[in-house]
Amino acid sequence: MTDKIEGRNPVAEALKSGRSIDKIYVKKGDKHGSIIPIIRMAREKGIIVSETDARRLDEMSETGAHQGVIALCAAAEYATVDDILENAQKKGEAPFIIILDKIADPRNLGSIIRTANCAGAHGVIISKHDGASLGAVCAKASAGAVEYMPVARVANLAKTIDDLKKQNIWVTGADASGDKELYDADLKGAVAIVIGSEGEGISRLVLEKCDFKVKIPMKGNVNSLNASVAAALFIYEVVRQGRN
Repeated sequence: MTDKIEGRNPVAEALKSGRSIDKIYVKKGDKHGSIIPIIRMAREKGIIVSETDARRLDEMSETGAHQGVIALCAAAEYATVDDILENAQKKGEAPFIIILDKIADPRNLGSIIRTANCAGAHGVIISKHDGASLGAVCAKASAGAVEYMPVARVANLAKTIDDLKKQNIWVTGADASGDKELYDADLKGAVAIVIGSEGEGISRLVLEKCDFKVKIPMKGNVNSLNASVAAALFIYEVVRQGRN
């Protein structure tokens, strides 16, 4: 499935139809004619609109006829956080959720979604404004798991964590400053695991919202793991401790 829609009419129709669009690129300084309602509709739907120069649009274009606008589309439909909670309820299980804070590499995102699906997690939550999205690269890396694993994209991760905590879900941040090591932490029951970005880890505000901070024991000369590997360790430690 293509993850790009090019040209003013195709992008406008995609917006009208409710197609899942991650981001729209428009030519810098082009604020005239049919581009105006495209920008308006996108912003009304909470879709990020980014201005870029004509050369960048030409490089992105696959058709050579972008008319100053290219939309990047999701390879799968996004879910909502309520969908994820309902998924757990239907299975009669305590919620098991993965929260990703600014994961930038779509291959890491796809790999984490694949692991989450294999482990029986109920959903993945990502940020709308930062990090990778459900594009073609992510879908390929997930080995098809994006078709089965609910992925919710939210505007404010910190607020979403507050909402989850009101649902009696314990939120654990994977962070090197953790007081406990992974294998000593209690990850039973309703739990959400927060995994931070590849370079900077969990952002300060999101980390402050976590109930616990837990670290992975590191014994070698390198002091960090790939984000998808770290996520897999946490996800399967939840499984090891027993899902109900």
